[in-house]
Amino acid sequence: MAEAPVSRYLALDVGSKRIGIAVSDELGFTAQPVLTLERRRNAREDLRSIARLCRRFAVAGIVVGNPLTLGGEISAQTAKVQAFAAELGELTGLPIQLWDERLTTHEAHRLLYESGRARQDHRRVVDQVAATLILQSFLDEHTNKKANESIDE
Repeated sequence: MAEAPVSRYLALDVGSKRIGIAVSDELGFTAQPVLTLERRRNAREDLRSIARLCRRFAVAGIVVGNPLTLGGEISAQTAKVQAFAAELGELTGLPIQLWDERLTTHEAHRLLYESGRARQDHRRVVDQVAATLILQSFLDEHTNKKANESIDE
């Protein structure tokens, strides 16, 4: 029986003040929060910090939350995040996958609230939780796609 290829991914929930970061397990099935990166004045420093994490976790690709409007349109924030993602791809040489992140921060707040976390504590972890939700959605989609392909064979 052949071993499954390692497909570890790093996910980002990029905001103007913070970047939530999550990583998948080595098999690419589950997402776990890693940290919240406080943005620096120089975006290049943020990019280098993320590149170091990519090397540390030996990721095969990066999933970046794409902040479309609720109607699916591109906003000013969408353009900033897409430019950031493109720079990160150039710096790391890794494939970048933009992933629809609509309502993930709202869902992250809901999950934190339901878990009993005080609202004032949300700021420290909400971006990590949102990145985890983005990554888990990406992983689930790819797992379902692989399952459907093997059924069709």
